[in-house]
Amino acid sequence: MVNKIDSNKARLKRHVRVRNKINGTAERPRLSVFRSAKNIYAQIIDDKAGVTLVSASSLEKSFTEKGSDKAAARAIGKLVAERAVEKGITAVVFDRSGYLYHGRIKELAEGAREGGLNF
Repeated sequence: MVNKIDSNKARLKRHVRVRNKINGTAERPRLSVFRSAKNIYAQIIDDKAGVTLVSASSLEKSFTEKGSDKAAARAIGKLVAERAVEKGITAVVFDRSGYLYHGRIKELAEGAREGGLNF
């Protein structure tokens, strides 16, 4: 019998391992990313207070692009960065949530950097 690796289970294990090391504060909150097959989501979180400061996703009504490609990920990165800069947030800790830094995750990070976030 062939045992198939559950990739989401492996991702969740990586995510827990990374979350033990990084933490968002009021001075430097955490930029957390989640991607599904059809959409991508990003939020900036202050873990000390346990509150989401800024969020953006490809499900928003104002977002017209297809949510499952690299162009959409870059646009979401720029959008979350723009909203963060409006609230006075310029430095964040990037939490890739166990995903490889490749493809849509990388594009979102580069879009956020273009939008004015430092990490």
